[in-house]
Amino acid sequence: MNRLAGVTSPYLLQHADNPVDWWPWGPEAFEEAKRRAVPVLLSVGYSACHWCHVMAHESFEDDDTAAYMNEHFVSVKVDREERPDVDAVYMEAVQAATGQGGWPMTVFLTADAEPFYFGTYFPPEPRHGMPSFMQVLEGVRAAWVGRPEEVADVARKIAQDLAGRQLDYGKAGTPGPEELAQALLGLTREYDATRGGFGGAPKFPPSMVLEFLLRHHARTGSEGALQMVTDTCEAMARGGIYDQLGGGFARYSVDREWVVPHFEKMLYDNALLCRVYAHLWRATGSELARRVALETADFMVRELRTTEGGFASALDADSEDPLTGKHVEGAYYAWTPAQLREVLGEDDGVLAAGYFGVTEEGTFEHGTSVLQLPQDGPAVGAERIAGIRARLMAARAERPAPGRDDKVVAAWNGLAIAALADCGAYFERPDLVERATEAADLLVRVHFDAAAGRARLARTSKDGHVGSNAGVLEDYGDVAEGFLALASVTGEGVWLEFAGFLTDLVLDRFTAEDGSLYDTAHDAEKLIRRPQDPTDTAAPSGWTAAAGALLSYAAHTGSEAHRTAAERALGVVHALGPRVPRFIGHGLAVAEALLDGPREVAVVGHPEDPALAALHRAALLGTAPGAVVAVGRPQSAEDGEGEFPLLAGRTLVGGLPAAYVCRHFVCARPTTDPAELSEQLGAVRP
Repeated sequence: MNRLAGVTSPYLLQHADNPVDWWPWGPEAFEEAKRRAVPVLLSVGYSACHWCHVMAHESFEDDDTAAYMNEHFVSVKVDREERPDVDAVYMEAVQAATGQGGWPMTVFLTADAEPFYFGTYFPPEPRHGMPSFMQVLEGVRAAWVGRPEEVADVARKIAQDLAGRQLDYGKAGTPGPEELAQALLGLTREYDATRGGFGGAPKFPPSMVLEFLLRHHARTGSEGALQMVTDTCEAMARGGIYDQLGGGFARYSVDREWVVPHFEKMLYDNALLCRVYAHLWRATGSELARRVALETADFMVRELRTTEGGFASALDADSEDPLTGKHVEGAYYAWTPAQLREVLGEDDGVLAAGYFGVTEEGTFEHGTSVLQLPQDGPAVGAERIAGIRARLMAARAERPAPGRDDKVVAAWNGLAIAALADCGAYFERPDLVERATEAADLLVRVHFDAAAGRARLARTSKDGHVGSNAGVLEDYGDVAEGFLALASVTGEGVWLEFAGFLTDLVLDRFTAEDGSLYDTAHDAEKLIRRPQDPTDTAAPSGWTAAAGALLSYAAHTGSEAHRTAAERALGVVHALGPRVPRFIGHGLAVAEALLDGPREVAVVGHPEDPALAALHRAALLGTAPGAVVAVGRPQSAEDGEGEFPLLAGRTLVGGLPAAYVCRHFVCARPTTDPAELSEQLGAVRP
């Protein structure tokens, strides 16, 4: 056992038995490097990362490699999902130096944490123009011993360059219709009209961009924006990136056609896509969108929900191949025609092969295929296919399952809460709202410390025990967004109150004087650079996630401070939206809400009155971008503000439940008719 034996990160625990003398990130490791006068080898990855496992098996489990590392380096292992701040700082250095990045990330540092050599995966022997890992180790060691002044000079210059990259978008101005139209034009140019999605291989689900396009369609009526969403969602849902048996999406497709996925399943992808498909159904009534949204929600609850009520981070790409006993990518999900016939019998096996695109040649490796729904597949009755799916699911359950990373990440649980709350409300599945509420309860009980003077949100927990790492900006923004969605769906004002706590902390601890936002709090651990990235990666950036939560909270409460902070933060969208729309999709979606108001909807009535439920449902199904909804009992002006400020002074109309819609300080006539409310909110009733 090395020094990782006592940590809580599942990824670090995977390396606890390595012969490498790993240290967790912390001052002790750098003090040791200074004492021994050796460099630090920083290795960053995460538990569901396929190539992280490959490099671990090839190099970190090798006794000779480990002995060299132990003699000449202090080796530090970091879980990027627990320490996104550390990952972001050094990934920026890797990308600046090499033009690309990824995981595993391998960085060599001085004892002052300044980087001087970078890379990602290194093979055990030289291949494809890459040096072997041992060659890299020997080269770094030779430079450290033979050219120490040169190494120190390179490290110092890199650290100075990184430290000087502060962003200043607070004065750029808020994005307007012109910037969003330019963003749409830019996306149209990069759109793959044949296969859906944007760009080439590898192709990632463009969740945040799709949300922007849905909102843009709702605000402007752009049919082109809606068509890009519809076609992309159908292509992904028919492709191998979507689990045709169990629901849920893999991380990305290695090809342009969405056929062969990189099989890891991440909570954030599935939460974001679940909500996108639910919102597509809300806009169009698409039965495919409804099915995929619900199947993805059920996948998250079935396979990622933890005993404590939160949601685990990921399922591995790799699992054990029953035939070879080796851990390989995709073994759990791929099929041959013979395997289908063995489970289903000859007739149904042949039918399933045609229906799911399983061929003798295979679409994946070693003659296996990933299940798809080809456009030219045979027409089959729904009942027969349901039976085939159930039998294949049962057979697949007998295979060795992929490993699960059980840590609960606050930000990603916030995304899941929002998705499950929406799906539960739209599709009349109260069980999904209950699961969202239980996850929110866990975040409040375990992750949130409201002590005076040191209120904070913790990044992770595991088995109900809070981790030691402080939450970063995306945790505050995404959890607040989840709480705001839950407040709108449940009518429980406590979730609005908690969202207020979190957004207040964003104002107090993450905001610069010019209105720009930092990824870490003012009192967070000092790194060589304070990370600050407004662009989306696999999930919304902390910057734009916080802007969205600030805007929604302001709409609920009328807080000018929160509204102003949101507008200043959206200066980054004004600057970057027209130039790189694919990488700031969430910011563009928030900007659509800003342009539309966002609209403020108050629905009042007595809880037992079914007419109140009908109005509430109509409000939630409205497509007006970013509209906020408050529901509760009628309140006279003398009642005060109550849990939802939007309900203050809102009374019944003619003794009936009523809805009030306001936008830009102007309120429409209150209505008791769900159809009229739908028209006021631009809803297309599915």
